[in-house]
Amino acid sequence: MKIDIRSEIGKLNGVIIHRPGPEVENMTPENAERALYSDILNLTEATKEYKKFHQALSMVTQTWEIKDLLTDILDDKRVKEQLVSHIVRQELRGLPSFSDELLAMNKKELAHGLIEGIVMKKTSLTRYLSDDRYILQPLHNFFFMRDASISLGKSVLIGKMANSVRDREAIIMKNVFDHHPFFKAHTICVEEDGEFDFKKEEYHVEGGDVLVAAENILIIGLGMRTTAAAIDFIASRFGVGKEGEYHIIVQELPDERESFIHLDMMFTLLDRDKCMVYDSVITQSNPLKTIHLTVVDGKVISIAEKANILSALKNLGMDLEPISCGGSADPWIQKREQWHSGANFFAFEPGKVFGYRRNVNTLEEMNKHGFSIIKASDVVKGKEHPDNHKRCVVTIEGSELSRGGGGCRCMTMPVNRTD
Repeated sequence: MKIDIRSEIGKLNGVIIHRPGPEVENMTPENAERALYSDILNLTEATKEYKKFHQALSMVTQTWEIKDLLTDILDDKRVKEQLVSHIVRQELRGLPSFSDELLAMNKKELAHGLIEGIVMKKTSLTRYLSDDRYILQPLHNFFFMRDASISLGKSVLIGKMANSVRDREAIIMKNVFDHHPFFKAHTICVEEDGEFDFKKEEYHVEGGDVLVAAENILIIGLGMRTTAAAIDFIASRFGVGKEGEYHIIVQELPDERESFIHLDMMFTLLDRDKCMVYDSVITQSNPLKTIHLTVVDGKVISIAEKANILSALKNLGMDLEPISCGGSADPWIQKREQWHSGANFFAFEPGKVFGYRRNVNTLEEMNKHGFSIIKASDVVKGKEHPDNHKRCVVTIEGSELSRGGGGCRCMTMPVNRTD
């Protein structure tokens, strides 16, 4: 399957996911903050919710589990050695004995260990005295597949994570796209790019901040997880070798709350003419800037401030009707539902999206705008089907999954959509 993503809403033909596993529970209250969690998820409940999501998603598109893809590429001895060397060098200061320990594992054991964590064997005084349970930490956030790699047109931009605890996610995604025989992918990685002049430590980008509005329009959040240097880098690669203007709408994000870490927690595209917005950031007057970059052949030819994302897109021919996260009546309810990923929807066709059922006021507002509300469990049982609706929200319970700090868009890495 070729990588081809030219919108947020085109019919979905393939998506990579990761079912939350032992890595989600492999933490304590003491290290939860280091793992970027404010609470510890109950894996049993999270798995039940995710199962319905995965089953319903598999009925409308092709899905791949990242652990299976990783297992596949570890069959290649050269890939296995390079991947292990990279991880050990980056996370463990090149401990040679640990490299041998990893390489001795079979491909399935290693794939599980790289995601779920590897318990430290107390084989030395240093290890015996260490407070760490794991020598290789679990990837607690990996079920939020969106962040570590970003499909842009026919290429995949490898994320540069803002927190080092997530670096291995990006390493795994790059290796899958570079080496798995099923995908025909061209990866873009800042570590391998010698042309762009900036300090690498200033460069961070995560997929939750990058929305593909159209083939020539990106919307990117500028905040805690994505930096100006990263947006400059994307601009330098956007539309290179192609005729015409390309556009990047940059939205400054608040830095005050965990739920504001990515743009897709405040703005997502639902249909050709509809979007979900968290009003206080996207539509209401505030000091956060919206900046329009016009790019030709990878060079920025103009920079201008706009009133907001919607007005910037309207000037480019995308006239979107906003639907308010939490409903339009009560800012208090808007704040509550935004916190639980009420603005984070994932489209699998124009006007057909996945979202959390717990955000009842958001769903009621969507229903007023023509979206039928159907349960993922009913889709799985054959009682309902998205094909029977012009527009719909397929809902999963999400009471446990949302506590991880993300929604349905966060949990998916699309690789191909019909234009």
